[in-house]
Amino acid sequence: MANETIPARKDVPARDKWDLTKLYTSDEDWEKDLKSIPALAEKLVSYKGKLGENSQTLLEALKDYERFQKKIEKVFHYASLQHSADQGDSSAQEKENRVMMAYTQAEAALSFWEPELLAIPDDKINGWIQDEQYKDYSVYIKKLLHLKPYTLSEKEERIIALEAESSQTASNAFSLLNDVDMNFGTVKKDGADKPLTHSTWSTFLEDEDRTIRKEAYNKFYGVFEAHANTLAALYAGSVNNDIFHARARGYKSSLEAALYRDKITETVYRNLIDTVHKNLDTLHRYYTLRRKVLKLDELRHYDVYVPLVKSVKKNTTFDEAVEIVRNALAPLGSEYTDTLCGGLQGGWCDRYENKGKRSGAFSSGGYEGYPYILLNYKDDSIRDVYTMAHEGGHSMHSWYSVKSNPFMCYDYTIFEAETASTFNEELVFEYLLKEAKKAGDKKLATYLTSSRVNDILATLYRQTMFAEFELKAHESAEQGQPLTTDSIRAIYRSLLEQYFGPETVFETTSDLEGLRIPHFYNAFYVYKYATGISASLALAKRVTEGGTAERNDYFKFLTSGGSRYPLESLRLAGVDMEKTEPVQAALNTFKVLVDELESELL
Repeated sequence: MANETIPARKDVPARDKWDLTKLYTSDEDWEKDLKSIPALAEKLVSYKGKLGENSQTLLEALKDYERFQKKIEKVFHYASLQHSADQGDSSAQEKENRVMMAYTQAEAALSFWEPELLAIPDDKINGWIQDEQYKDYSVYIKKLLHLKPYTLSEKEERIIALEAESSQTASNAFSLLNDVDMNFGTVKKDGADKPLTHSTWSTFLEDEDRTIRKEAYNKFYGVFEAHANTLAALYAGSVNNDIFHARARGYKSSLEAALYRDKITETVYRNLIDTVHKNLDTLHRYYTLRRKVLKLDELRHYDVYVPLVKSVKKNTTFDEAVEIVRNALAPLGSEYTDTLCGGLQGGWCDRYENKGKRSGAFSSGGYEGYPYILLNYKDDSIRDVYTMAHEGGHSMHSWYSVKSNPFMCYDYTIFEAETASTFNEELVFEYLLKEAKKAGDKKLATYLTSSRVNDILATLYRQTMFAEFELKAHESAEQGQPLTTDSIRAIYRSLLEQYFGPETVFETTSDLEGLRIPHFYNAFYVYKYATGISASLALAKRVTEGGTAERNDYFKFLTSGGSRYPLESLRLAGVDMEKTEPVQAALNTFKVLVDELESELL
């Protein structure tokens, strides 16, 4: 596709768009299903006070609950995908809003559901679910029972539900301040004033001209400095809200509250941080390499993102990228590659940019329809080949999960999701590197190695640093030390100095980075990126160096869906995230790549 012009959505050829008729053949069919939701909710309300009467009543209620959840998922999926494809389409926005309104109203009416279900005596409900008729619902029940110690009474749960909207105030205010109200000005480049925004920020920091990097950095963080007290108050409010919810439910800490649902132990979180600490010397060595390659007397914070190897100009059409993905993922077998590549070329994928389309990329799979993929593919970006493989990993995870599990336990956790996607990225990297070396293209090989170093650094080291900041901030507040502008900045600066090491010189505003990360308003989330890439690197090595048994183990993970807790499903694949070995192995991979880069660039 020619990338010179950006077409309107209506002008995009059908072959380049996803096929949503697998969800609904028309908006009228969608409308009928949306209008059926209140009746489905009303039917569920009729079970209030009756869930524990007998096994058959509960079974019928569960079947109705499944029908309700399936319908909500399907109508939301259709509306959400339409909105993502063209955010300027007011009718798609209206669809999405109407689904959310219907869902919110239904959920309020169903606030009795979980407390009443959990009020059924354990011995009674555990006996009922032994019946074969409960096979599609037993996992759901068992996982709900896991939450019983921290589930409140119906009245208390209703209060928590009513507070849900106001609890988003800090996050919403941060988003408005960060995305709308802040004006970062301009940066002088090529004799002209170029706008400095969140989207151009990374481009400026990758510029070869150091004066441009410095100007962009100082202007960007200068704006955050002007709003530092407000930003600190918002983040402190978000942390305090996390602590309130944890304590209201009886958890011993906000970390435990975040991990408990998925049966993730604190050992996983703390082992990640401890293991990364023991391997900071390699990261520090990389920053020394960076200073030497850039020929700088001192490496400053605005120097750490400029590419060490100039981008290689290489055009890869969408169809060529699909074949690269097919070849790279060949170790997973023909069912996997034929299904994924057939989907990419046959209705799963929305391929290119159009006006109003959401930026970036995602995979969005439901129980019905395709496991859809949104891309903004560009022929001249090697990075986009990796993105295709990454999102394809998510979609194939969804495909196998749906194929292998009933609706009530098909959906896997975010903890597992990043494993399947980054697994694919690693196989694509290994394939492209091997092909570059085979062709004698040293420049491409070095570029690929450098890019992979940056990917692992960003996903493993950086996300672990973020995770450690979240832990320190929450623990500080939990121990009675109020989070202030100065204390938040002090925590973050100490981590910057620890992770970047003695080679990097920071500005007085550098610690404001801790006040600009949107993910921090979804506490204890970012560590999953680091554990995900650790698991995927270990599994990629295991599968590619192993045989049929190792590949089959990986498919046990992909087919588990939500039928097991994440640590258990990953153990089936051959990796134990409660141990330090997977993280250490990933850090060893990073070390090998840094060694290669040193030999190529120094």
